Amino acid sequence: MRAGVQHLTLLSITGTTYGGEEKNQRNLSEQNVSSSREKEKSRSKGVQHSRSIQSHSLRPLDEKVKEMKDKVIRAKAYLSFAPPGSNSHFVKEIKLRIKELERAMGDVTKDFRLSRRAIQKMKAMDTTLLKASRIYPDGSAMVNTLRAMTYSAEEQLRSQRDQTSFLIQLAARTTPKGLHCLSMRLTTEYFALQPEERELPNKYKLQDPHLYHFAVFSDNVLACSVVVNSTVSTARELEKIVFHIVTDSLNLPAMSMWFLMNPPGKATIQIQSIDNFEWLSTKYNEDQQKKKGLDPRYVSALNHLRFYLPDIFPFLNKIVFLDHDVVVKKDLTRLLHINIKGKVNGAVETCVEGEAPFRRMDMFINFTDPSVAKRFDANTCTWAFGMNIFDLQEWRKRNLTARYHKYLELGSKRPLLKAGSLPIGWMTFYKHTQALDRTWHLVGLGYDSGVTQAEIEQAAVVHYDGVMKPWLDIGIQKYKPYWKKHVNYEHPYMQQCNLHE
Repeated sequence: MRAGVQHLTLLSITGTTYGGEEKNQRNLSEQNVSSSREKEKSRSKGVQHSRSIQSHSLRPLDEKVKEMKDKVIRAKAYLSFAPPGSNSHFVKEIKLRIKELERAMGDVTKDFRLSRRAIQKMKAMDTTLLKASRIYPDGSAMVNTLRAMTYSAEEQLRSQRDQTSFLIQLAARTTPKGLHCLSMRLTTEYFALQPEERELPNKYKLQDPHLYHFAVFSDNVLACSVVVNSTVSTARELEKIVFHIVTDSLNLPAMSMWFLMNPPGKATIQIQSIDNFEWLSTKYNEDQQKKKGLDPRYVSALNHLRFYLPDIFPFLNKIVFLDHDVVVKKDLTRLLHINIKGKVNGAVETCVEGEAPFRRMDMFINFTDPSVAKRFDANTCTWAFGMNIFDLQEWRKRNLTARYHKYLELGSKRPLLKAGSLPIGWMTFYKHTQALDRTWHLVGLGYDSGVTQAEIEQAAVVHYDGVMKPWLDIGIQKYKPYWKKHVNYEHPYMQQCNLHE
């Protein structure tokens, strides 16, 4: 891969990275592994740069919050000294103080989020704890011992969580042996073909703006196969569907061979290599990328190619973008007829507080920077990448790719956002996004075991965003059948590469 393309991707998150390595937005491991890596003496300047952003919104518990939790522990220890069944005035008082302080704290982890009420309740607790120390003068030593035991247990738990997260992240970055075998066999078969045998049919449909066009950027053959198979299985007008798959030069032969052997029925498919986009390296500031000591997961050119959709498809007016870790459950051709009211991007919002995919802009974007605070509203509703309808005509009129470059350049000069395509997407399509009905796109199947079957059944697209992909052993088992349903495990190459259900 050319140097300009090799260093293309600056950011990656929540959603998807490639080469067996993942994006999210909010992964359970991204935060924990980051905190673990802070302890490494040999980390790169690029990681240190990212750390300064994360400290804005993901730093450890603040001192005031720690103090409150400590007082609750002490109060419960003193409460344990009371005789069983005691209903004295002091027991009632200390129970009340515990309840009040816990309720006032809630799930807060930062001092600046504490309410005035929480501070008042802590002062009331201080008075009660002073009274307890007089009632139980010999209890202080035991309270201190219990407190030390609690902190020790919490530290051990934190250490084990960090280790677990690191191992999960490591597994997510590793390409399974079976998938590697499949790619090698397909590549060998591809180069055994004559040049004319390598051509996919229906080229005349590729630039027809009246058809239904879908774009997938990936280097994972099996994942692309599931996206295509699931889309085809639900579509009504197959002859009008056109898939555009963009991969890298290494995986182009395998990807092409798979769809030559397994054509998507009456639908049309195109396979392209990102290396053929010669204009890409000139549009992207290569020098900025060479300065970044980024995590290997985030250096795939495919991850940020989505910001160049109008350039890749200059003859198209609309396109549906799909991540390679989705399964389509309902006819998506209807999506291309939805009125997105003059906006560029149609997407499902992720701003419902209390739900698993909840995200705020200030979780990933540094609003302490004056240039960010001036341009954006932190309370703006966020949305998901992975299943988006883009109006390419409006995109071109508003020159949003230039805006993407502007924020990318700003982010290279100072810590504006966390590594990932999701936050820069929010910035690029700020005030250019129309909310879709939430049943169009369900996220969380790659990190949240609490997604219900009812939600899955209602969804048009289910998204395995996060590190626990359905093709990995670490994938959440109860969600794998939705993905496996579209895998042909009887295929000879699947059998030979030991890829089984």
